[in-house]
Amino acid sequence: MTALIEPFRAMQISLRAHELAAQGRRIIHMEFGQPSTSAPAAAIAAAHRVLDSDALGYWESRPLKERIARHYAETQGVTIQPEQVILTSGASPALVLALSSALAPGARVAMARPGYVAYRNTVRTLHMEAVELPCGAEEGYQISAAALAALEPAPDAVIVASPANPTGTIIPAAELAAIAQVCRARGIRIISDEIYHGLSYTGPTETMLVHAPDALVVNSFSKYFSMPGWRLGWLVAPEDLVDAAYARMSNLFLTPHVLSQHAGLLAFDGKDELEGHIATYAKNRELMLAALPAMGLARIAPPDGAFYIWADIAHLTDDSIAFCTRLLEDTGVCTAPGADFDPVDGHRFMRFSFAVSTALVEEAIALMVPWFEAQARR
Repeated sequence: MTALIEPFRAMQISLRAHELAAQGRRIIHMEFGQPSTSAPAAAIAAAHRVLDSDALGYWESRPLKERIARHYAETQGVTIQPEQVILTSGASPALVLALSSALAPGARVAMARPGYVAYRNTVRTLHMEAVELPCGAEEGYQISAAALAALEPAPDAVIVASPANPTGTIIPAAELAAIAQVCRARGIRIISDEIYHGLSYTGPTETMLVHAPDALVVNSFSKYFSMPGWRLGWLVAPEDLVDAAYARMSNLFLTPHVLSQHAGLLAFDGKDELEGHIATYAKNRELMLAALPAMGLARIAPPDGAFYIWADIAHLTDDSIAFCTRLLEDTGVCTAPGADFDPVDGHRFMRFSFAVSTALVEEAIALMVPWFEAQARR
């Protein structure tokens, strides 16, 4: 029996946005967590060189694995072996590898609600059970050690995300340590999605490997490194699961794109450019936070990191899909409905991405403020 998978509704709204653009409408895309900035210049230059000199056959970059391992040592003080780094075509395959290497069909996987739509759907695709734990303002919109300790029976695994999508919230280091302790005591595997590491406005983000060396860690070049279309990511697998993860990678996906691997190695040298991108996101965040009161959006998750604002719109609608569609049709601003990220309460929430340029954020705000004021008067 095949698994029943829900659509990614933001994709459907985005398709409508592109239809409107084809008709000549001005569209501002705030529906996806996709940096509007380009890859570091050194990475792009490397790609040009490789196109002229490499046949681009199947290949895995040992230097890139070594550089990723060095990245953990330099930024987190954590030692991993290059062999533990499984290169993937983005974070999505890395999540598939993590789940399928560590767990069997029927496994129960805990995760926060709201949470990234693909967690729930990937777990279901692999014929596992998604155990969604409600995490509202009282829980800081994040899964907690206390919630995992109270969950009966204990799940087989938990997916932790910090910074999180769609909320941008960060789990404090002390809470990460507490989660790791509960998981050790209860035999719960940890899968840590760290794709937004490096994108923080409140302080450094800590890898789960500091507290749980046997965690499976998913990461990617898509967000901090500003390379979403290059489709390059990685999984850090504990030593006991390296062979299982590599077998799945080589059978299901072969290798990541050769061009991207060459570029990814040089992307680590573009720190000045990348930190400049974060300065842009920080400015955009300030603009959005200043505009929210005029939009009547007082209840939001604290956007500690990533580039999202998760906003409660219950006073305006109980149908976030229709609401975001109407916003798009009326203003040209494309956003994501909360129903993607929370199937229970998400119809009363929406998500803004401020990963676009500052000029586009300013333009979107100018369009949205009067529109939201009009909705409040209805």
